[in-house]
Amino acid sequence: MKTNSGQKLKLGIFTLVGVLILVLAIFFIGKSKSLFNNTFNVYGIFKNVNGLQVGNNVRFAGINVGVIQNIRIVSDTAVRVDLTLNKSVQEFLRKDVKATIGSDGLMGDKLVVINPGTSGSGELNNGDRVNTVNPIDVDKIIGRVTRVADNAEVLTSNLSEIVYKINHGKGSIGKLLASDKLANDLEGTVKQAKSTLKTVKQGTQGFSDNMEAAKHNFLLRGFFKKKAKAAQKKQDSIKAAKEPKEKLTSTNP
Repeated sequence: MKTNSGQKLKLGIFTLVGVLILVLAIFFIGKSKSLFNNTFNVYGIFKNVNGLQVGNNVRFAGINVGVIQNIRIVSDTAVRVDLTLNKSVQEFLRKDVKATIGSDGLMGDKLVVINPGTSGSGELNNGDRVNTVNPIDVDKIIGRVTRVADNAEVLTSNLSEIVYKINHGKGSIGKLLASDKLANDLEGTVKQAKSTLKTVKQGTQGFSDNMEAAKHNFLLRGFFKKKAKAAQKKQDSIKAAKEPKEKLTSTNP
């Protein structure tokens, strides 16, 4: 079947549009991956890359400034991550920069975040190794939180069981708290203490009354008078000893 000029024109336009789309796609992808920019390379050593993948972004000051070029294991405790960075940001990066692994949003892809260093450490050069901060092991944290939750559940269950037994008079504490005998014994003890206190008070008052009566008894009246005279004589002696000192003090100029 022969093709006319209209069909050829449509085919040509379709092909041109396809090629144009392909070129634009390559351009935008290459731009996002820094394929058409002047770049330099640095690397960092991590203990755990936490799901990081080749091609993910490198971010500085909230801006994508490069990509992850390569990831490879160098030992059982070290993983090397090669970074390709735009040459335009090299003047802002210092040798003591720190690279951390973060996320692009809450559930986004993993990326490397570069924090600025100090101005006195010099400019970061091609091939330099950057300082790294190892990411938090989320799995370990989740495991610890799970264990804490399990322990809290067991503790809550045990406490509920203890409270239930106490409320229903089971166990030693429950029996003590629920026993009427204990309450009666405590009430009897309080009454006995009040009675004893009253008896002691009455005994004290009786002793005072007896002493007062003894003072007026003709048989013991002389004894108490002698005691009173001896006490008065002692006070007079003390007073007499003080008077010469007071006179001597008053006569001194």
